[in-house]
Amino acid sequence: MENTVSSGSPLEEIIGFSRARRIGEWIAVSGTAPLDHEGKTVHVNDVYLQAKRCLEISKEAIEALDGSIDNVIRTRIMLKDISLWQEAAKAHGEIFANIGPACTFVEVVGFINEAWLVETEVDCIVKP
Repeated sequence: MENTVSSGSPLEEIIGFSRARRIGEWIAVSGTAPLDHEGKTVHVNDVYLQAKRCLEISKEAIEALDGSIDNVIRTRIMLKDISLWQEAAKAHGEIFANIGPACTFVEVVGFINEAWLVETEVDCIVKP
């Protein structure tokens, strides 16, 4: 089994990272921006839909490495404007309300792309 997965982001090669990497039973999903499959930013000016897209990308990466969203143990939600946290929380809750991973919301100064309002990181354990 391959231990890394790419989402096709043009930044992966430039920066030298993978969307997600699995070592043993651990899967770490990199900071994930709201991009479509062609690497274009989606849902400009909509924190909820951007957060939802970020988490969808993470779910796809976890599943590609034989993991399950049910075994996510930690999420990190980074926002340009923390006053919009409830919009990102809604997207997070739609996926994780019954799972309850450890979660952190933080405000950041900005992201690589000005149109990104949110990025996420996800850690998962693969159950044997």
